[in-house]
Amino acid sequence: MIKRKRCLMRNEADLNNYLKGKKVLYIATKNLDYIRVNQEIEIIKNKASYTNVIASQNKKYFKRIVDVAKELLKVQSKEYDIIFVGFMAQMIFLLFPWKFRKNIVITDFFISIYDTLVFDRKKIKKDSILAKFCKMIDIYTVKKSDYLVADTKTHASYFAEEFNANEKNIFVCYLKADKNIYYPRLVEKPEEYKDKYVVLYFGSILPVQGVDVVMEAIQYLNKEKSIQFIIIGPTNKNFSRVELDTVTYIEWLSQETLSEYIAFSDLCLAGHFSATVNKANRTIPGKAYIYQAMKKEMILGTSEANKELFDETYSFVSRGDSKELARCIREHYKKWKLG
Repeated sequence: MIKRKRCLMRNEADLNNYLKGKKVLYIATKNLDYIRVNQEIEIIKNKASYTNVIASQNKKYFKRIVDVAKELLKVQSKEYDIIFVGFMAQMIFLLFPWKFRKNIVITDFFISIYDTLVFDRKKIKKDSILAKFCKMIDIYTVKKSDYLVADTKTHASYFAEEFNANEKNIFVCYLKADKNIYYPRLVEKPEEYKDKYVVLYFGSILPVQGVDVVMEAIQYLNKEKSIQFIIIGPTNKNFSRVELDTVTYIEWLSQETLSEYIAFSDLCLAGHFSATVNKANRTIPGKAYIYQAMKKEMILGTSEANKELFDETYSFVSRGDSKELARCIREHYKKWKLG
């Protein structure tokens, strides 16, 4: 449990003031429609006197890095006041360690390579040489940055604790849903869901999300035939699906279609639900912002990060407790049934 003081951190308003009137170069190796990239570009364009964005629309990550690297070779960094490095900044600093020495550098430290590969994805053992190398890359990225951007206060405290970041130089900027897509509306349920209580979950099916807890909760509710679950995400790959007639699996939906599904659902599962991945306590799931923007009932996992923004008007369950999640879903269903 992180117990560091959090009063030193800055917020989004401070970031806005810092960017005001500046010439900013924004760099990202993630696709432009990614929620965090989109949000940062909007912030910069609203405040900076001049903005140049270097990114790539290529679907393959390696090719996006190549595209971005080619553009960076042409850039004269002295033309900018601030270099703002977005998603996966580590790659940019490794490829161009000399490039921005005379600029103010703001880095969105949204993802730690060390934390992701060792604790989240569990691809590397904690005490291995490769794990130490990954941690060294993260520390190097922090050192190369004048300021960091974090997605929650709890996550920012972790960066300070683990990678020697200075809390005074961290801007905490919470994610925001794209309200052009995700907004409150009434959508009629498809015929197969008429008179059913629809519970929706979507995600990229990562360990931090605790989708296994959702699967166990569905099993506990298998006799409740009026409760129908829709699970959206890549569940075909290395994942044990619960095969019941109360569950529908969808591999992928466009954001526009996803918003329609959310709109006709009665209850949305946000999470994070993992009790074994520490990152689940430090981050707010992106879907929670979407459900909130669409004014949907949702269930969140109890965590320090979620408590930063969400109060008891929403339902919380203990992370890792599938029985408690099942009970909470059933309680929502009973209220719906009573009208």
